Amino acid sequence: MEQQKVTHFLHVPWTGLGNFQGFRGDRWYRNRIKVFKQFVIPSLVAQTNRNFILWCAFRFQEKSNPLTWEIKSALDDAGIKNVFTFSGIAFLDDKYSDDIARSRLLDALHGSMGELINSMGDSETVYFTIQPSDDVYYSRAIESIHSAFRDSNLQAVGFRAGYVCDYKTLEVKEWNPTTNPPFFTIKFDREVFIDPLKHFKYAAHKSHEDVPTKFRYGIMDGRGYLVGVHGENISTVFNHPFTGQVCYDVLESFGLKDVEPLKIPTSIRKKVFRRMPFKAQKKLRYWAGEKKWILRPIFAYLYDTIRS
Repeated sequence: MEQQKVTHFLHVPWTGLGNFQGFRGDRWYRNRIKVFKQFVIPSLVAQTNRNFILWCAFRFQEKSNPLTWEIKSALDDAGIKNVFTFSGIAFLDDKYSDDIARSRLLDALHGSMGELINSMGDSETVYFTIQPSDDVYYSRAIESIHSAFRDSNLQAVGFRAGYVCDYKTLEVKEWNPTTNPPFFTIKFDREVFIDPLKHFKYAAHKSHEDVPTKFRYGIMDGRGYLVGVHGENISTVFNHPFTGQVCYDVLESFGLKDVEPLKIPTSIRKKVFRRMPFKAQKKLRYWAGEKKWILRPIFAYLYDTIRS
């Protein structure tokens, strides 16, 4: 029953996620901040339920980067409650071995919890939602999440279907993933959330694909999110196998009625990489970043050459 006081964190994994130590340089960081300001912040402002706190998670190194505090200023100017932590991301990163991923998550939870507790007040329940730094939720998403937990015994809820948008052209298509996407919310009791070991035991999952089998899970109706493609994505492309039909008059329901097409430069290496077939891109990333075999250094070199 949602008669209890609730703190709802939207967790933005800014840096520390994936390969390359989770940071791809100031150029990438600057472009991602531009995407965040132009698309994500308006979608947050448009939420019909503003009972949430944006939890922005970074590596420790970003604390001294002036670009980080541009994010803070933009959120404060927009009237969005926020908390910044600098201990890493608060979920298991599948780009690392199990042991390293667990260690990183526990370190992140221990390092972040003081700031989070200060933001929670006397809340008895915590909702934890993944909010990517370049994707957006539809304007009734927070309201729908709270409704889904009310009068139910669900431990987690999420949207299955969504849209994908080319931010540079504003073209929108259906997004129909065949596995569970990373647009979900986990419900915690306060005492579990604030204790790093209990938090880890309760919520740690290797991939967002595993969430429906780990928790009592509810799939929410409708297309509740918009995947953003902008040329600086780590893996997502507009003409992905998950894409469906072209859609019209969608952006208004995400608070983006008046948004302008994104203008950021795309490097030659990105243009070359994106011209490769999707399966070839995916295979190259896998060989370079994940597959542990004797030829990995060769493919890592080829991948790094294309990137840099």
